[in-house]
Amino acid sequence: MDDRPGLVGERRVFDAMKELGTGAYEGVVGKRVRRKEDSRLVTGHGRFVSDLEFPRMRHVAFLRSPLAHANIGSVDVSEAAALPGVRKVFTGDRPDFRSVHLIAQSALPTYVETAQPVLANEKVRFAGEAVAAVVADSRYLAEDALERIRVDYEVLPPSVDAMVYPEVPVHAEAPDNVLLARTFTAGDVDEAFAGSAVVIERELTTNRHAGNPMECRAGVALWDAHEDKLVLYLGTQIPHLVRNMLAELLGLAEGNVRVVAPDVGGGFGTKAVLYPEDVALCLMARAMPGVPLKWVEDRAEHLLAAAHARDHHYRMKAGFGPDGTLLALDAAVTCNVGAYSVYPWTAGIEPLMAGGLLSGPYRLENYRCSVRGVATNTACAGPYRGVARPATVFAMETMFNAAAAQLGISDLDIRRRNLIRPEDVPYRMPSRLVDDSGTYLECLAKCVVAIDYDAVRVEQRRRRTTGENPLGIGVACYNELTGLGRAAAAGPRMPFRTGHDACTVRVEPDGTVTVLSGVTTQGQGLETTIAQIVADAVGVGYDDVNVRIGDTNESLWGFGAFSSRQAVIGGGAAHRAGQMVREQILKLAALVYETADPTLVAGEVWGSDTEKPIGTLSELARIAYLESNRLPEGIEPGLQATTFFDPIRGAFAAGVQMAVVEIDRSTGELRILNYVCAEDAGRVINPQVVDGQIMGAFAQGIGGALYEHLIYDEGGNLSTGTLMDYLMPSSHEIPELTIEHVSRPADNPLGVRGVGEGATLGPNAVLAGAVFDAVGVEVTDLPITPNRVWGALQ
Repeated sequence: MDDRPGLVGERRVFDAMKELGTGAYEGVVGKRVRRKEDSRLVTGHGRFVSDLEFPRMRHVAFLRSPLAHANIGSVDVSEAAALPGVRKVFTGDRPDFRSVHLIAQSALPTYVETAQPVLANEKVRFAGEAVAAVVADSRYLAEDALERIRVDYEVLPPSVDAMVYPEVPVHAEAPDNVLLARTFTAGDVDEAFAGSAVVIERELTTNRHAGNPMECRAGVALWDAHEDKLVLYLGTQIPHLVRNMLAELLGLAEGNVRVVAPDVGGGFGTKAVLYPEDVALCLMARAMPGVPLKWVEDRAEHLLAAAHARDHHYRMKAGFGPDGTLLALDAAVTCNVGAYSVYPWTAGIEPLMAGGLLSGPYRLENYRCSVRGVATNTACAGPYRGVARPATVFAMETMFNAAAAQLGISDLDIRRRNLIRPEDVPYRMPSRLVDDSGTYLECLAKCVVAIDYDAVRVEQRRRRTTGENPLGIGVACYNELTGLGRAAAAGPRMPFRTGHDACTVRVEPDGTVTVLSGVTTQGQGLETTIAQIVADAVGVGYDDVNVRIGDTNESLWGFGAFSSRQAVIGGGAAHRAGQMVREQILKLAALVYETADPTLVAGEVWGSDTEKPIGTLSELARIAYLESNRLPEGIEPGLQATTFFDPIRGAFAAGVQMAVVEIDRSTGELRILNYVCAEDAGRVINPQVVDGQIMGAFAQGIGGALYEHLIYDEGGNLSTGTLMDYLMPSSHEIPELTIEHVSRPADNPLGVRGVGEGATLGPNAVLAGAVFDAVGVEVTDLPITPNRVWGALQ
């Protein structure tokens, strides 16, 4: 308990109530509580963009290029515009559209800026790029009208493979298609290789895939011509950033743009982007004032045109000492970033994250990693849960597995020898990021026990003597950089830093508490966790806290939902604002109730030596707002505080995963028998929410490891453009997951570490390692399909 002045009386009440057995002072942080979102979401009363209906609403459909690379000649919309029910047809050659371009900016000297049009008007650069848009009375009529638009294309040779020099570049500004390049260095790599007992070299590729949230991209835009104001309802993870960017692009005062993110049916990074379609919707609304325009992306459009991710190529070289110590790492990483530099995160979001975090949770002094972001005539690559790190973990763990096999040491021993230890913390990684976790060995130990490692090895040896289907154990260790403050940037040097969020906590005249938080939810349960934080910080009941999020007209500022940042940063802001309001309440209570050391417990005011409450927050709130004649001298009306929080550096979260798999030699099929994940989330705010985040991330990791693959043919056509071809796991394919926790508090007000992405990072490496352990087949290309395993076995 804190011994600060003003909290001594609270300690006395704490102790007294514990003796009475009431448990009233345990608080709600750290507990499973009834989630505030559930009453509407599980009963079908969620309010997603798809649910929105407004008077006079019209519907939008986009005409998308069937070609990957072509010059645009004429665009004839006359037949489409003449259809009954069609209100307007828009093309990219309109002056208002031609004047707006999305240009993602970076201060890196090697970065090549390129412009992305709102609607393609001179050239299309990937199959699926929007060329025209129809506004009609229904989506059906709009889709019919698209078939009547005639576009004259001049076909150009497409670039699909980032490892092949282009015949015709995607952008004239980058003749070699390289939009960004950077080399990370530390130590003397060449000298370390010369002294290595074993040098391992591998070439690896990872599979391109998509976010596929429940609700695809969606928006409703409404323009008020009288006040020159724009309202945009958008399924987005970054409403404040969207407001900022739209105001700049459209030449509006930022206060004249309102962005509302209602319930968002999943995002996973895919909705952390401002897309051309979003801007086009707003421009169309400005051209049709007073008419709400609605666009909801269908699944085929999502697979074709929403941001893709993880199309990487790795050339890895690692040097090890005779005892398995990692001495040097030299890597060349090429990321296919698609046709445009995604806005605002740039083409550097994946390659720079890969180079910055490739070494993961392992101690390493000698490091060289050259990364490139290469443009191709494919959909843009953008943020997706665990940005780049599912690929980097796969690459690193492949090297450790190969080295262990060549040196004749165990998969566990080589990792134990190299993992960052508690005594190493804070550990400066070769990319100069500072890892503050240090619980990797503890996470590994928990997985070893939970999976019954020794017993599995015994069974593995027995099966090898009987000819039964072989077993394999896979392991992956990873670090998740969460809650990035302004001094912990690991990505592009954009014109802004994503280090802080704001929160307002306000006591209402009836004594309930309203929280206007800058966080944005996409299903993480943030209404619940923010309410828990504020309830404890202020000293009120959980049910008396109402959290409002996602509307830029209400909350002051929040950068949004990405990089596992919201519990650390948004939660930190909520905690600080709640504490500030608590101080106001106690100051007022001391004067009103004439007590020197009051405290607030579940909305009741206690004196330092009283055996029962002497007042309530609702009484104080009435005085603060309604009975100003009772306000003590020097006390202003109201009970409210707004504050920002920036953790400056951020918090690393440690993680380890292990699995036991069985391989059917006759088919190459992989069956997961046991899977364990141990993570250090620091102080846990809500165990149910944390476990849910781990399970969801794990499910997406399994999908990426075994099933999901966006495949383009040589002409730049997407061959896996529907869920008939693009395989996604169902609940049947997701195995049971045993979750273990380590809780080393981080250096922030709540002691929390982010947990939203970590479990996505392991499955590629775990399952590839398990295949190698079971049958000696190295997986160098993802996903791990039965056909690939069977072919390698032959």
